Amino acid sequence: MGKYFGTDGFRGEANVDLTVEHAYKVGRFLGWYYGRDHKARIVIGKDTRRSSYMFEYALVSGLTASGADAYLLHVTTTPSVSYVVRTEEFDCGIMISASHNPFYDNGIKVINGMGHKLEASTEELIEQYIDGIYPEEVPFATREQIGRTVDYAQGRNRYIGYLISIATRSFKDKRIGLDLANGSASAIAKSVFDALGAKTYVINNTPDGTNINTNCGSTHIDALVAFVKEKGLDVGFAYDGDADRCIAVDHTGMVVDGDLILYACGCYMKEHGELANNTIVTTIMSNIGLYKALDKQGIAYEKTAVGDKYVYENMVQNGHCIGGEQSGHIIFSKHATTGDGILTSLKIMEAVLEKKTTLHDLVKEVKIYPQVLKNVRVKDKQAAQEDPEVKAAVAKVTEALGSEGRILLRPSGTEPVVRVMVEAGSDAICHQYIDEVVAVMENKDLVIE
Repeated sequence: MGKYFGTDGFRGEANVDLTVEHAYKVGRFLGWYYGRDHKARIVIGKDTRRSSYMFEYALVSGLTASGADAYLLHVTTTPSVSYVVRTEEFDCGIMISASHNPFYDNGIKVINGMGHKLEASTEELIEQYIDGIYPEEVPFATREQIGRTVDYAQGRNRYIGYLISIATRSFKDKRIGLDLANGSASAIAKSVFDALGAKTYVINNTPDGTNINTNCGSTHIDALVAFVKEKGLDVGFAYDGDADRCIAVDHTGMVVDGDLILYACGCYMKEHGELANNTIVTTIMSNIGLYKALDKQGIAYEKTAVGDKYVYENMVQNGHCIGGEQSGHIIFSKHATTGDGILTSLKIMEAVLEKKTTLHDLVKEVKIYPQVLKNVRVKDKQAAQEDPEVKAAVAKVTEALGSEGRILLRPSGTEPVVRVMVEAGSDAICHQYIDEVVAVMENKDLVIE
């Protein structure tokens, strides 16, 4: 983790942690860094937050002052920026978004020429420049070398065309609900489903700058559940603020999270000979119920650290083609280098339509185990996890649960917290075992009161 850039770019409250000056300097540095031997071309997308305009203009000022040309996609999704960068030979892309965070937060995520998250080594150079300790001078461009700004809505339209081209058949007569989280998907998703012939019903698609993710989208799925039931829809899809996640709802109103989506799409891909290495990449937070169901289907799986970055790294290293997280970040490496919520919903529809079935039937074999997570504030994350008595308590729970559950301790990346997670046959059992382990931590004086 850098000083400013975390696992998902430079993120924080707008004009408190992440200011206009920061954005301007990021632009200044990138425009110069990529333009040392040619005129840099850099593409920018943003979500619907009030502060996104401010950061967009600050970045553009910095980029053009350093001699780069800035291409503006306007309101668009994170995966669309990744797509445009890699298919249209931009030096890099910038997405202005704080994903599923509240509207007053924002973020700057830099995407390299291959459509992946920027390398940590380059992020470090940007940080040095922001702090005034970068060893070289970053000059201003002058005269005809000053960069220009190009309205690049056509890039977004090409991405919409690409999504439409991925669908294998028409969605005619399918009644599909979309919760656009008053965010990035508002500019894209409905056009895609309409073009494919669906009867599309939409909620939360009136962004006003402050309502992104507010009681809507993939992190507040109840809104879509109610909508699907009320309108009698075949299926519903909810996205987050920048639309790189998707959570689905079947026709009964049951929530189909990332684990169930991996199962539905993975089984379908296996049947069609498309599941490379017969393997799905998950994170350690995926539900034990998913693993049991995959075992039954004879599908192998990998478990990575939490974060779509680690999922994608594993996929690339081992040539796997599908991976993701419970939160609805699903990566189909044949089509994208990042999670893409709208693409995920198209792949779910492919399985539903080709198998002439319902989403409910595609996932009914999976028994999801109750999962309880408790955040424990500790004095020292390492000490709390390595304590012999804590380890003994965890081992005892592991033994007691056997193959009918599991316990997991992991440190938070950003706060003095150890997360204790238990999966078991009931919520009561989960709470009982969590309390046992936390009690040991408290007795050893490892916890912040």
